[in-house]
Amino acid sequence: MYLKLEHLRTLRALRDLGSLQAAAESLHLTQSALSHQIKALEAHLGLQLFERKSRPVRFTRAGERLLQLADEVLPAVRTAETDLQRLASGGAGRLHIAIECHSCFAWLMPTLARYQQRWPDIDVDIRMGHSFDAKAALLGGVLDLVVTADPEDEPALDYHPLLDYEAVLVAHRHDPLVETAQRRGYVEAADFSELTLITYPVDRHRLDIFRQFLDPARVSPAQRRTTELTVMMIQWVASRRGVCVLPDWALLEFNNRPELYTLRIGEKGLHSHLYLATRKQDSDAPWMRGFIELAREQVRELSDQAG
Repeated sequence: MYLKLEHLRTLRALRDLGSLQAAAESLHLTQSALSHQIKALEAHLGLQLFERKSRPVRFTRAGERLLQLADEVLPAVRTAETDLQRLASGGAGRLHIAIECHSCFAWLMPTLARYQQRWPDIDVDIRMGHSFDAKAALLGGVLDLVVTADPEDEPALDYHPLLDYEAVLVAHRHDPLVETAQRRGYVEAADFSELTLITYPVDRHRLDIFRQFLDPARVSPAQRRTTELTVMMIQWVASRRGVCVLPDWALLEFNNRPELYTLRIGEKGLHSHLYLATRKQDSDAPWMRGFIELAREQVRELSDQAG
């Protein structure tokens, strides 16, 4: 039979990501190879699967039928693969995680809930990575995975790209800063010299807003307040007690707060990346690959909602 699982994965990636280039990157193929694969399938079927010049991609009835099949078959195949991997690895294992990102709980907890359904025998533990050297603990075997925005040149570690995102400033809608920044289109570093900045309680050199934006401009906020909780940050902003900086996807649960207003930081925006760091010898372990894949699915869903 000519129809293969890779064809279904290709069509679903094309639907979910909206372009041949993005789908090819997600499948680790060249755009040319992906295009050739689709054309070969269409030639075999004698049917066109999608409109070539549509934005976003618009599928034909034949393409929609194969997508329906993909949505039925691929999850079942993945579940079976997970079960077989668990049997092959003996089932039991350990996944001790440290996170260097307070707002990561927005995607981490749903990921862990799904992970423990698929890998119930894995011992999972979470620690905040700001109070100790998480990467040293990873190298020493105390941890198995670190969520970090700071990849290091360490031969014994692999850094798996997880998420590219933009951090934005969150202010009260009636803050004088909002009107000024609206005219300009973004917030300048100098604006912070008159603001109370609410952050997580970590050293300033570990926060992107300082490391990438304020420190190079030699600017400090008028005051700095700290809290462990994202919801408390939002509450303080809502009560006009300061501003905060959060990833765009971390604000999804607060979209119903009309008193809040988000602003771009700098003319080009404040962009950052998250990685999952693992020891090289563990990177291809079934239980580790399972977590990495689920985490990427979860953050992709969040990014789609934020976008």
